[in-house]
Amino acid sequence: MASTTGRGRAEELLARVPLVDGHNDLPWALRDLVASGQFGEKSTAGDPVSSVSTVDLTVRQPALQTDLARAREGRLGMQFWSVWVPCRLAGDAAVTAVLEQVDLVHDLAARYPDHLRIATTADEAERAFRDGRIASLIGAEGGHSINGSLGVLRALRRLGVRYMTLTHNENTPWADSATDEPVHGGLTDFGRDVVREMNRIGMLVDLSHVAPSTMRDALEVSTRPVLFSHSSCRAVADHPRNVPDDVLARLRDNDGVCMVTFVPHFLSQAYVDWDARLREAMEAAGENHNDLDARHRFADSWPDAGPTPRVSVDDVLAHLEHAREVAGIDHIGLGGDYDGTRALPEGMEDVSRYPDLVGALLDRGWSEDDCAKLAGLNALRVLRAND
Repeated sequence: MASTTGRGRAEELLARVPLVDGHNDLPWALRDLVASGQFGEKSTAGDPVSSVSTVDLTVRQPALQTDLARAREGRLGMQFWSVWVPCRLAGDAAVTAVLEQVDLVHDLAARYPDHLRIATTADEAERAFRDGRIASLIGAEGGHSINGSLGVLRALRRLGVRYMTLTHNENTPWADSATDEPVHGGLTDFGRDVVREMNRIGMLVDLSHVAPSTMRDALEVSTRPVLFSHSSCRAVADHPRNVPDDVLARLRDNDGVCMVTFVPHFLSQAYVDWDARLREAMEAAGENHNDLDARHRFADSWPDAGPTPRVSVDDVLAHLEHAREVAGIDHIGLGGDYDGTRALPEGMEDVSRYPDLVGALLDRGWSEDDCAKLAGLNALRVLRAND
């Protein structure tokens, strides 16, 4: 935990340098909670925008990890809002869902103009930050949402989507996921075409969630800097969602950035081991561990669950220091995955806690220049290189 002095120094720094977070799942979390009746009667509306319009994000919302009150406390300057689509949605249904998600982000910015402003370039994002707004960028999580169509990919870019995560928890027909059985050995020929087209139209290639073989193939093909929007270090916690050291090292030549995430499953080896037991139990029961809803239901009733391992801000710091050592200070950032995970480390419970993390790094002897790069300057450089 940061000292009072450390947090104060961090807040002063983040008033000058934008805190850029690579991944936040608030759009889907809003849909989920409204649909489940967390904010009143269950929604049966077919329009996600109208169904979430009753939620006031200017006040604290305990059912969420993100609201505008706490985002301001946390000095959030720029956010890549995830327009995630579950893997259970495929084909045209996935395309429909991602378009609804994009529409929802645009609606949030329109509904809260004093707080949020849509940005599609680095210059627009910096201008929004200078004007006291949270620059709102959009990232599509899961390549299945384009349904194998470069035309859909281009349409998403025209709608303001700035990155696409090549896979989610399951393989696409053209790329292997980190958490599925390998099929393609990385990227297929079409997968390479996807990366080339993303480079051409200025959409960042996001390598979170993909298999190491897919990471390496994408780095071979991409002529622009890539990013990992929310991934940690495999040498610290051996989860397949994390980034191996050889890939971290290649970010130096690519000029990309790995945005370290706060998801306990990826931070602590004890949590990795607990989650592996959960996966085995689910497979034995014929359940799909990759389906997040199924995973949560199973875990809640799992008799052998026991207490989940304790994870704290110190685990996040361990990944940041390892990533700095291997990739270099110019190639790291932050991607919290708030509202995309049920559990968070002690000390990083919601979006108000970024200054505590930066303050803890300052307390450890990180320079303000290094913390500025981590907080946002590196991510802005990668965004600008893809503009």
